[in-house]
Amino acid sequence: MTDILFGEILGTMLLILLGDGVVANVLLGKTKGNNSGWIVITTAWALAVFVGAFASAAKSGAHLNPAVTLGLAINGATPWGDVPVYFIGQFIGAFIGATLVFLHYYPHWAATTDQGLKLAVFCTGPAIRSNVWNLVSEIIGTFVLVYGILAIKGVVMDPSGAAVPINMGALGIIPVAFLVWVIGLALGGTTGYAINPARDLGPRIMHAILPIPGKGGSDWGYSWIPVVGPMVGAVIAALLYGAFPL
Repeated sequence: MTDILFGEILGTMLLILLGDGVVANVLLGKTKGNNSGWIVITTAWALAVFVGAFASAAKSGAHLNPAVTLGLAINGATPWGDVPVYFIGQFIGAFIGATLVFLHYYPHWAATTDQGLKLAVFCTGPAIRSNVWNLVSEIIGTFVLVYGILAIKGVVMDPSGAAVPINMGALGIIPVAFLVWVIGLALGGTTGYAINPARDLGPRIMHAILPIPGKGGSDWGYSWIPVVGPMVGAVIAALLYGAFPL
């Protein structure tokens, strides 16, 4: 349990530090990377997944995402008793990572007048606000993520009917990073592809708590969509993969 907790804290912290960090670099005023664009953001998020997963794989299996944990638990690859520990570690890591981004870019918050850009560093938001279609986008994006991870991990059934994940080590982490990259490029333009409740809700909470100069609200009216959508997408992916494993 300690290994799982430490691994998820470390991995998710690195994921958020680097992922939210690139958004800060692109959006905040007077940074070297200001206005460098969507390709920079999606590429760095994919690499952030690789770094976070590589750092935590030996300890926890590098879930870094409650939706991934849920999908693996449904397929029997993660014991249900471990699920709360994964969730706790993921949210603690997200809190720490978001706080480090705040500290790293501290002078740039005051140099940025747009409150929406400051919020976007921490969490996602829709390009066109429509609760139904924003939810659909998060469901589809997370379905692709979780189904892809199940396929990449090679979860198979042993003779007793129990799920057995094949440990692919670093070779399994690289394709997951590419998977996140293509999700961002192909499906991320609608909602910013949260596809991870901890990645969105954890930093959103920190946005509300931290003394960010000139910040606005944390858009709590939208906050349920990047939580519910990914969990629904994960359930659908896990059930479909269980019925028709590759």
